[in-house]
Amino acid sequence: MTLDSPLDPARTALVIVDLQNDFLAPDGAYARGGAVSKAALDLPPRVAAVARAVKQAGGLVAASQFTLWPNGRGEPMIAPHLAALRPFLRKGDFAPGSRGQANVPELDGLVDVSVCKVAYSAFFNTQLDWVLRHAGIETVAVCGIVTNGGVASTVRDAHMREYHVIVLADGCAAFRESVHATALADMAGIADVTDCQSFERALAASKTA
Repeated sequence: MTLDSPLDPARTALVIVDLQNDFLAPDGAYARGGAVSKAALDLPPRVAAVARAVKQAGGLVAASQFTLWPNGRGEPMIAPHLAALRPFLRKGDFAPGSRGQANVPELDGLVDVSVCKVAYSAFFNTQLDWVLRHAGIETVAVCGIVTNGGVASTVRDAHMREYHVIVLADGCAAFRESVHATALADMAGIADVTDCQSFERALAASKTA
């Protein structure tokens, strides 16, 4: 897969959506609840390779971290739809500053900025847009989980903010391949959909151009 326009690495950011321990680690909240996306388990090393390429080219790497903020009694404030969908979530899961909330170990030393988020989109009620604007970012490459949830919402919000948006198809995952494919086809109307290696090659080519 190819990109529709050349890249300027200094104005390009990789946005990694929700590759966190509570979603993916064997002892994380979702593993405890039997809700880990098997396809998502293959993502961390692949996404880490892309993050290295972005940093080597002079771009920015940002990550969103889904967060369950505690109320005055220390209990997590969980949206009703999420509580119904994931009834196993409990106190301490995705807590700010916890190991569960943290990015997966494969991303250690690769993320320049992490933002806490409370809904699907990495832009909703976060400082991500502020960071990207002040860093001079014009192109946003999005990857992470899940394709039809956090990724799709982030992609649409980036498009609404007039970024050039790239979706890394094999850098994303959903709970079913059919859902993943449908979400990618839908996002192709507002973003360039490519794969991780093609994106890395485009970054390398831009450095030598």
